[in-house]
Amino acid sequence: MSSQDDDLAVDKTEGFKVGEKKTIEEYQKLDQDDEALNRWKASLGLGSGKVLLVDPSDKRRCVITALALEVEGRDDIVVDLTTPNALETLKTKPFTIKEGAEFRMKATFKVQHDVLSGLKYVQVVKRKGIKLGKDQEMLGSYSPNTEDKPLYEKKFAPDEAPKGMLARGTYNAVSQFIDDDEVAHLKFEWTFEIAKDWK
Repeated sequence: MSSQDDDLAVDKTEGFKVGEKKTIEEYQKLDQDDEALNRWKASLGLGSGKVLLVDPSDKRRCVITALALEVEGRDDIVVDLTTPNALETLKTKPFTIKEGAEFRMKATFKVQHDVLSGLKYVQVVKRKGIKLGKDQEMLGSYSPNTEDKPLYEKKFAPDEAPKGMLARGTYNAVSQFIDDDEVAHLKFEWTFEIAKDWK
């Protein structure tokens, strides 16, 4: 395992055990008289519409289609991950965040084939090769998208950019979306710059 993989290892919750894998049909038939379980299934969207048709040769369970940076009063900085070279652009062309600015990241994605359990976002930020921090955010569990809901959008917890002369500069990050089964659905490197003002 590389040091980058070690950095992105998901923090485990003591005593948590991933449940047995089930198909969508098995979930729908499971304990139909259990009111709490039925509310949980409804929260996942199970049985709430016609499942989107997907290419059977595309075995991915989760497809991250876009990432965005939201800042109140400004247009979102959106990276369309369905375009060619999008991940390379994230790595080589940093975007600017004004020092001290409050921001929030947002992911748009689709789930196909099976229920996605315990999707998490893990991020490690470095500056000049020195690890500054690791963040992990639970995004939740999702059923395959339906015609009524072709995409999911998840907003992350608000964050604040560092400020001050020493905080200004270029930062490198490695991020991944991973689920309870430890399947990495997207892993990427990206770069951002903390500056005195927006560019």
